[in-house]
Amino acid sequence: MSALLSLIGWSFLPDLASSLVQTIYYGITIRAGDPKPHPGSPQHARHRRRIHMLVVTAYLLYTVYEADHDLRRLSSYHADLGVPVTATDRDIKSRFRRLAALHHPDKAGAATSSSAAAYFIHLKLASDTLQDAAKRFIYERFGDATTLSCDKCTTIRDHVARAVLHTILPHYGVAAATVYLLGLFGYMDFGKFYRWLILLTLCLFEVHTVTRPGFPPLLTLVNGVVTTVTSRPPYLPFQLIALLRKLTLTVYIALSQIGPLLVPDSKTRKAAAEDNEKEALRERLAVLEAVSKQLDADAGRLMEMELAPFKGDTASISHLGSQMREWLVQNTIRADPLVKDALGTSLKKRRGDAPPGAKGNR
Repeated sequence: MSALLSLIGWSFLPDLASSLVQTIYYGITIRAGDPKPHPGSPQHARHRRRIHMLVVTAYLLYTVYEADHDLRRLSSYHADLGVPVTATDRDIKSRFRRLAALHHPDKAGAATSSSAAAYFIHLKLASDTLQDAAKRFIYERFGDATTLSCDKCTTIRDHVARAVLHTILPHYGVAAATVYLLGLFGYMDFGKFYRWLILLTLCLFEVHTVTRPGFPPLLTLVNGVVTTVTSRPPYLPFQLIALLRKLTLTVYIALSQIGPLLVPDSKTRKAAAEDNEKEALRERLAVLEAVSKQLDADAGRLMEMELAPFKGDTASISHLGSQMREWLVQNTIRADPLVKDALGTSLKKRRGDAPPGAKGNR
């Protein structure tokens, strides 16, 4: 339910946050009295898109940090006892004895006896759980809830089967139904294939993690990086699964909020392509118009140069014009092959239709 509310809420909240951040941005970067980009203008839309992406990215990074912080705050039996995830039964027993000598209720005063007793019981439960092979296997993969809520489960197989059938598969069934319903209402149109692929991959990874005797290679890799870069204790399988579930929700929000801004849809791409074609056509027409004007100007100058010797002589200009028309008719129109064929066909038809003995028949 919380995941559903987060997805629906973040369909509206980023717009409000982006508007507020954009207003603050203009207030800082634009001096008083200078015009601001008008809503709907290309500059305003470009700024809005970038600010929206930054706001959503900042929130998503915070959610990942928050999820990891919650895991560290809840801690684990290994961290409470101060033993590594690879500690043996002997190491755990030795460590518990030293902690018991420090935190036994008899060592605490009357004012803190109740809290000391509760903490000592917690350490005793952690020690007993990690020293029992079956309980340790179940705890490292499912956490406290599954370990303590199945009284009828006696073997590792019983715990795993119960967890898979009653916890993991129902969780992913509800998640799949949520993704499908939100898609029907148009909240998850972008990246549908990747949403289902991520959900299926996470489900298979979780089933693989809880059914294998050892830790998955991904957990080993993550712990190697985490312990090298930070002082955080290594993740246990159930902690990595919880973090990946939160990260999946984060990726879903990113696909909904950032994805459409990075990859325009087909309608947007088609409209952009049509706009580009129209702009290219306008540019080509402008070039053609400029070339035609230049040719017209050049032809006018050539004509003036040719007529310069006859300037002021009306009779010569008229005679030159008639001679040019005659030359054009004789050398351009009549010399054209199509014109010759048409004249030949016309003459042949006229001579064929004439009666015998008429002039021009031969």
